[in-house]
Amino acid sequence: MAKFFRAAIMGPPGSGKGTISKRIAQSFGLQYLSSGHFLREGIAAKTEAGLLVGSYVERGMLVPDLVMNRLMLPRLEQLSGHSWLLDGFPRTLAQAVALNNLYQLDLVISLNIPYETLRERLSDRWIHPASGRVYNMGFNPPREQGKDDITGESLIQHDDDKPEALMARLRHYKDVAKPVIDLYKSQGILYSFSGTDTDRIWPYINTLLSTKMLIEPSDTCQTQTP
Repeated sequence: MAKFFRAAIMGPPGSGKGTISKRIAQSFGLQYLSSGHFLREGIAAKTEAGLLVGSYVERGMLVPDLVMNRLMLPRLEQLSGHSWLLDGFPRTLAQAVALNNLYQLDLVISLNIPYETLRERLSDRWIHPASGRVYNMGFNPPREQGKDDITGESLIQHDDDKPEALMARLRHYKDVAKPVIDLYKSQGILYSFSGTDTDRIWPYINTLLSTKMLIEPSDTCQTQTP
């Protein structure tokens, strides 16, 4: 790799960001940085930023931009000598601008998945709260029903993943993500992928990264539909 490569992945709940991110990390050696992991880690460690985050999470509130930036940006500065892939940050335009002031991203992947596919995936999604490990009863079930593979602790299903709440979450995602997508599109680093099957989308992303990590990023935005 000629230089450090920094990328981000965006997509609504259930779009497969975690699955694709892990494949990218394994295939290309990028360090996978999940905002959810940092949130849980900060809360567990009771850092100053973690305590702030926890105060919002406990009340079921969205974490404000300033608090997210305070949590995430110092972690990225600690990794200044690494190539990485961000998942879950930046979520808002204010977060994207703050990130831009620190690093210029090389590439941003945006996943566009139909509502029906998201609804089906999330209705089958169960989570281990302490670690954030995600299971899907359709294609990635736990070895023992309702139990985490590693700890044996109980899995939960978030109320937000239920169909009646999903539409509101998607509307919120689209409203918040649009300015971020427009920003990265204007910078010529946004690549959108549409489809219903992660395994069919992945080869296109794999090809894109194989090309981009050998040459300088282009100044064009492209959309791929498997």
